[in-house]
Amino acid sequence: MVNILTINLAISTFLFWLVSRLYLMPRLSPVTAKAIIVPILLLHMSRHLGLMFLSPGAVYPGLPQQFAYPAALGDFIAAVLAAISLLLILKRLPGQRGMVWIFSLWGVADLAVAITLATAYNAEPFMGAAYWIPAFWVPGLLVTHYITFVILVKHWGPEHSR
Repeated sequence: MVNILTINLAISTFLFWLVSRLYLMPRLSPVTAKAIIVPILLLHMSRHLGLMFLSPGAVYPGLPQQFAYPAALGDFIAAVLAAISLLLILKRLPGQRGMVWIFSLWGVADLAVAITLATAYNAEPFMGAAYWIPAFWVPGLLVTHYITFVILVKHWGPEHSR
């Protein structure tokens, strides 16, 4: 049997990656590094929406708790880390680049764990309205983490940490 969620996840990830390659990646430069990171952090601050996996109105009864709790709490922590990163950047405080690293490493690990647990515990049939999170939202988050890593490695040197 074909797993529709996996197909949606893969195609949406490719779509977001293609959009970033065509429209964003060609415009990256040291001058725009933080200008691109700030909206990415704002986007990831909405990961509190992962808490929907704990909401009976958003998911069907029977959603495996082995998936729901790690996915919900992992997303919530990622949102908090994004907010802390944004605060450090906007206030021009020390440690901002390191905090963005922590946020993005956590964020990618959280998404990888959630995808793995959703697959291992067959969460798809119980996702209800929350299905759009892994089918559409997670691919966008994955691609913005990719962009963040590119910026951190290639475009955000020590001279931009002030």
